[in-house]
Amino acid sequence: MHFSHFYLLASSAAILPALAAPTTQAALKNAAAAVPGQSELFASYQGRKTPLAEDWNQIIHPSASGDPGPDDQLFQNLLSAEWVIYTFYQEGVDTFTQEDFTKAGLPKNTYQRLKQIRDNEAGHIRIFQDQISGTSLKPGPCTYDFNYNKSNPVEYLGLQVYIEVTSQAFLTGLALEAVSDKSKAALMAIGQTETRHNVWGLMDTFGVSPMAGPSDTTYPYAEQILELTNAFIKKCPSENPVYPSPRQHLPQIAMWANGTTGAPGDKIQPIFYEPKNQPQFEEGKDYWAVFFHGIATINVPYTPGQEFITIPNQFENSTGIIIMNIADTQDSPTAESVVAGPLVLIEQPRLLTLKAPSVVSL
Repeated sequence: MHFSHFYLLASSAAILPALAAPTTQAALKNAAAAVPGQSELFASYQGRKTPLAEDWNQIIHPSASGDPGPDDQLFQNLLSAEWVIYTFYQEGVDTFTQEDFTKAGLPKNTYQRLKQIRDNEAGHIRIFQDQISGTSLKPGPCTYDFNYNKSNPVEYLGLQVYIEVTSQAFLTGLALEAVSDKSKAALMAIGQTETRHNVWGLMDTFGVSPMAGPSDTTYPYAEQILELTNAFIKKCPSENPVYPSPRQHLPQIAMWANGTTGAPGDKIQPIFYEPKNQPQFEEGKDYWAVFFHGIATINVPYTPGQEFITIPNQFENSTGIIIMNIADTQDSPTAESVVAGPLVLIEQPRLLTLKAPSVVSL
C-alpha cells in the first residue's frame, strides 16, 4: 500500500513539466518583473524564445552617480562571461530539436534539459545584473561564434562540457577576489548550479561517471580563465567595459592533438598560436610549466623552444580537468609571473580531451 502511494506520487511528478507548459506564455508576459528563484522562467520554462525580457537583454546604464560597489568589477566580468554561456545555450535551443538529439542516440529528454539549463543561465544573467550597483554599467551581450558543426548535436554537447568546466574554474578563482561575504556566497551558489549542468552532460550525454576526485580544479587567476572565452566573442558594444578587467593579453596556448592522449604521464606539444602575441622569454632565466589539478600544483622545468612537455603522472587519470600555464616562477605565485596560458585539458570524459577548442589537429 505504501509502495503504491509512493509510485503514484513519483508518476505524477514525472508529468509535472507537461502540466506546467500552459503557464509559459503567461510567465513570458511578466518576464520583465521575473525574479530568479521566484519564477519558472529561470527554472522550468520550456519555450524556445528567450526567458529574458528585452529590458534585461541589453546594456543597462548607471542609474545613479557615485563610487562603484566593492565587487562591481568582479560582477561586470562575470556578467560578460555569463552572456557567452547563456547565448551558447540559447543558440542550442534555437538550432536543435529533440529529434536531432534522439537521432544521435541521446536520451529523449535531452532537449528539455538543454532548455532548463538555458533557463538557469538566464537567471544567472539577472542575478549578476542585480549584484552590480546602480553606479556602474551592466555589460550587454556581444555577438558570438562558437565554431561547431550546427548539424552535429554531439559536437555541440562536447563544447558544453568545455564551457561548463571552464566556468567552474573561473568561479572558484573569482571567489578569491570577492570583497563581500555576500558575493562569495553568490559565487559558491552559482558554482553549485554549474556543477549540476556538467554532471548532466557527463552522465546523460557521454555516459561516464561524474565523479572527479575529491576536489574540482582550482586556478588562482580568474581573469586568465575568462580570457579563454574571448575566443567565442566577435564584436561587443563599444560601451561595454574591457573584458576581462584587468586584462593581461597573455599569449595563449593550444596543443597539437597528434601523438598524444593528453593524459597524465603523456607528452603534449604546446603551440603559441598568435603570431603577434608571442611569449617574451629572457635568456638565462628559468621557466616552468605549472600544472593545476584539484588543489595541487606541480612544476615541470620548461626551456623556451622545447618541443614537448610531460603532464605530471602523479595526477589522477580521467578525472576533471588539468590546467597548465608557463611561468617564470615555480607555482606561478602571482598573475604577473605567468608568461603564457592557461591551457585547459579536459580529462573527463577522455574522448573529449583532444576535441576541446584549445586542441589543434593536423
